[in-house]
Amino acid sequence: MVIEINKNIDNYKESVVLGLSARQLVYSVLSVVVGGGIVLLLYRHVGLTVSTYIAIPVVAPIAMTGFYSYHGMTFVEMMKLKLHFAFANRALTYVSTEGEQAVQKLRQEETQGQQKKKNKAVSRKGMGKTETDREGFDKDGFDKARKKMFRMLTAMVLFFVLFVALAVWYKYR
Repeated sequence: MVIEINKNIDNYKESVVLGLSARQLVYSVLSVVVGGGIVLLLYRHVGLTVSTYIAIPVVAPIAMTGFYSYHGMTFVEMMKLKLHFAFANRALTYVSTEGEQAVQKLRQEETQGQQKKKNKAVSRKGMGKTETDREGFDKDGFDKARKKMFRMLTAMVLFFVLFVALAVWYKYR
C-alpha cells in the first residue's frame, strides 16, 4: 500500500468537495450566487453581455478571497496591508543613541540646517520648490500624490456608476 504525503506538511489542504477546501467551496458558491443574482437582476434592463461586465468587478474580489493566497496571507489580509502601506504608512526616522556628545552635535546641525532651510525658503519664495525633511522625504509631493489617488478613485467610482446608468438608459431609449 502506498500513501502519498507532501514533503512540506504546510502545503497540505483538506479537500471537501471536488478537490476544493471548505473556504474555497464557500467563497465559490457565494461568488456564483452573487454573480448570478446581479446578472439575473440586470439582464432584462441592459442585456446579458453588459450585465456580465457589471457583475465581474463585484464577483472577482469574492472569488479571490477564497482562492488567492500570497505568503500565507489571504486576499483580504493582503489588500488591508497594501492599503495600510499606501495611506497610513509613516516615514521612519533614526535617532542616534551612541552618546551625549554625538546627540548634542546632531541637534546643533539640525537647528543650523533648519535655519538654512528657512532662509532658502524665504529667498526662493514662489519658485515652486517642495519642502523635504532630513531623510529626503518629500512631504508636499506625497500629499499631492495622495490627493491625486483619491481623485482617481472617485473618478473611477463615478465612471462605473455612469456606465451602469448609461447601459440602463441605452436599453430603454
